[in-house]
Amino acid sequence: MSLIGKEVEAFQAQAYRQGKFVEISDEALKGKWSVVCFYPADFTFVCPTELEDLQDQYEKLQELGVEVYSCSTDTHFTHKAWHDTSDAIGKINYTMIGDPSHHISRIFDVLDEEAGLAQRGTFIIDPDGIVQAMEINADGIGRDASSLIDKIRAAQYVRTHPGEVCPAKWKEDGETLKPSFDLVGKI
Repeated sequence: MSLIGKEVEAFQAQAYRQGKFVEISDEALKGKWSVVCFYPADFTFVCPTELEDLQDQYEKLQELGVEVYSCSTDTHFTHKAWHDTSDAIGKINYTMIGDPSHHISRIFDVLDEEAGLAQRGTFIIDPDGIVQAMEINADGIGRDASSLIDKIRAAQYVRTHPGEVCPAKWKEDGETLKPSFDLVGKI
């Protein structure tokens, strides 16, 4: 089932952010653009490379008005321990959500019920709390956070320019399309 165009369901959770435990809810995803990045587990192999890469893009994402959240089925305590002991994870400034109840992973339909772990899911959420893009990878396939920049720019453009769409490989300031009867079959 696709979550595209659907509002994120209500949730509350404990999270770790910059040396503190914080409460987080679906309301935090409203009023600005958000990226929620699910991953299987702390203290693993591919996960720290992805989360470090996401941190490397964090400043650019912040410039676009985007807040970043990572989420696994670990607790917020485990996130702190990982942050305190891993060079890669120690760099992270964004919020790391704990989901030991699996509630959030189920909301986003990324929970591997048998393993009790989240799959590698990435979600772009607009300021209204509506999912605009999603991608889910198999456990062995790490993600490239730089690909989020163009997707977010396209989503932001389409939101502020009704009636226009962004073609494949669209870059900021690139040409867009205005779907119409006259355009059918011309591309």
